[in-house]
Amino acid sequence: MVASVKPVQPQTATSAAPLIAADVGGTHVRVGVVRPTGQGDAIDVLAYRQYRGADHPGLGQILADLRAETPGVRDCVIASAGHALADGTVLSANLPWPLSANRIREDLGFRAVHLVNDFEAVAHAAAHIDGSQVLQLAGPAETQRGPTLVVGPGTGLGAAVWIPVGMRSVVLATEAGQASLAAGNELEMAVLQHMLRGRGHVSIEHGALSGPGLLNLYNALCAVRGNAPVHTTPDAVSAAACEGSDPLAVDTLHLFCGILGSTIGDMALLYGIQGGIYLAGGILPKLGPFLLGSTFVERFLNKGPMTRALQRIPVKLVEHGQLGVIGAASWYLQHRAT
Repeated sequence: MVASVKPVQPQTATSAAPLIAADVGGTHVRVGVVRPTGQGDAIDVLAYRQYRGADHPGLGQILADLRAETPGVRDCVIASAGHALADGTVLSANLPWPLSANRIREDLGFRAVHLVNDFEAVAHAAAHIDGSQVLQLAGPAETQRGPTLVVGPGTGLGAAVWIPVGMRSVVLATEAGQASLAAGNELEMAVLQHMLRGRGHVSIEHGALSGPGLLNLYNALCAVRGNAPVHTTPDAVSAAACEGSDPLAVDTLHLFCGILGSTIGDMALLYGIQGGIYLAGGILPKLGPFLLGSTFVERFLNKGPMTRALQRIPVKLVEHGQLGVIGAASWYLQHRAT
């Protein structure tokens, strides 16, 4: 838990009713009490907490205390990894427990519980990102209005495209992480060939660009090099790489960064990105210096005649931990008004 709950003040003429917003990932659950200010799309975060999902039996139990302390809050919006079904349940291989919006609504007494894809929510938060919350990786500092990509590896790989339409916007949620992993050099080909043994498909998410993917990448590189693995978690691999204490971990993280750059360059071309690219997710904020010193930018731009087009796209690393919560609230406010 990272913050205590502030008392929810009575609604005024310049603010709308508060709601509970949750960002549910495969590892962490972030929840907040948020309130629109009544000034455009600005949002106040009245309270914010972070939990490890595996430490709790379900999202309902995580939300219960917050719900009890804010009895006047009637609505809840949940941004979650996975695919929401019509009956209010979520299908995801990455969540530590089943998730049902209907069950949470009934158990906790909400008027309504809404579901939105987690990276769709983060994309809705793009308008709330300012220069103090980002690390510039490539392209110009200035952004222009146009399709914007939000992508990031965590327990899985999330990706969504924010598209301005007049004074409003739409967000395209994707399953880009399930596309096939592609190799960009001989070492990546050898690693991919090892991963393909006994499998017909290696996804970008499973093979490289996620926490589990980073560990899979490390184990495959160890096999290709004929070394026994010594690290058993993604955090151990990334920590050893950033410290420079293990050459195989360093090489693994360089592979990760190169594949990330190449993949994001592909996404930028596939989705017609013009407004910018924001890298988010649970892994990357810890890797800023390593990412800057890697082949990430080189591989991002290595698209033949399209290099000049990609040079015009700002690429920024987002370091704002509350984006999922803010984005979920932004999604709710936009869809409530439609």
